[in-house]
Amino acid sequence: MVVLYIYLQTVFFSFLPGLGFCYSIINGPTNATVLAGSEVRFNCTVSVGWVILIWLSNGNPVLTVINSQGAVETSDRFTSQNYTSSTGFTSELIIRNTQLSDSGKIECSTQQPSENSFAFLSVQVNGSLFIKNSTLTVKENKTVEIVCEALGWAPSPDITWMTNDSVIDKSRYVTQQSQGSNGLHNALSILTLTPMDTEILTCLADIEALPNPQNATVTVIFVNSTIGNILRSKCHLACFLFLAWSLSHPRRRLEMSCSNRCGILWMVNLVALYCLLFKEIPGGFNPSMDVGQISQEQLARPLITLSIFAKVVSIFCNAADLWPHGHSVEIKFHNLIHSQY
Repeated sequence: MVVLYIYLQTVFFSFLPGLGFCYSIINGPTNATVLAGSEVRFNCTVSVGWVILIWLSNGNPVLTVINSQGAVETSDRFTSQNYTSSTGFTSELIIRNTQLSDSGKIECSTQQPSENSFAFLSVQVNGSLFIKNSTLTVKENKTVEIVCEALGWAPSPDITWMTNDSVIDKSRYVTQQSQGSNGLHNALSILTLTPMDTEILTCLADIEALPNPQNATVTVIFVNSTIGNILRSKCHLACFLFLAWSLSHPRRRLEMSCSNRCGILWMVNLVALYCLLFKEIPGGFNPSMDVGQISQEQLARPLITLSIFAKVVSIFCNAADLWPHGHSVEIKFHNLIHSQY
């Protein structure tokens, strides 16, 4: 019934110009770009003496304002606010919870010949953006490909890369776009990199409606192979010397003070920690590494093993303080080293 009423009103007022009713649009709506789910407003100002004003979205009437009775709304998403001045009347169309299908032509019509004014609405969708690995370890002179994926965008986003706040040249990465479902778009960007130092890489996706680009980051840890090999060789040499020493004295008892015994045990504990970390961390453990560069998974096994050994050492040292001086203690280093490998 409401639609029929609006139609009859439209037909009736279409004959008004011939009866001497003449008014015009002073200011029409302007283009707008918004994110899906947000609110957008369009204004249309007509001169004094207006009779009817109709708002259309992609050619379909969504709201009618009649001078004699006000706004006639057909949807909760399309409402209006009205303003009257001495020079004319302004109707403000409000579209709530905008949808991708709302994109298109928004028209203000007064049912007068050549008295239509229109603008375009662009509803955009902010999708997801991610890089699969948040941390990558790369050895010296090695090339790595870093993949950034954008899913469910409209329109397809513009992808750029940055390293330590500096823009990366577009020749260093390739971006492929594809059609997704429900009118959305996907993008896949692959950056090829041969790092010379540890750096933070940022992938940015941007569309017009976003106030700031969406971003995803990855930390690329650079491992100097020369330093790593030196440290690894030192670690292996130290472990070998301890092992050789223990095997060459399988039955010799060490007559020493408690402080010396504990000192040697803690030194073995430290060497074992280095060796275990070399085995767990790709590219080898570097003592100058930031602790944050070592993941919890890489630290878990060495720390669990060594925490047990540390407790044994502590119990040994505490108990040794109560023993008479000169008490002999047999320390089998080869068993200790063997348990770590």
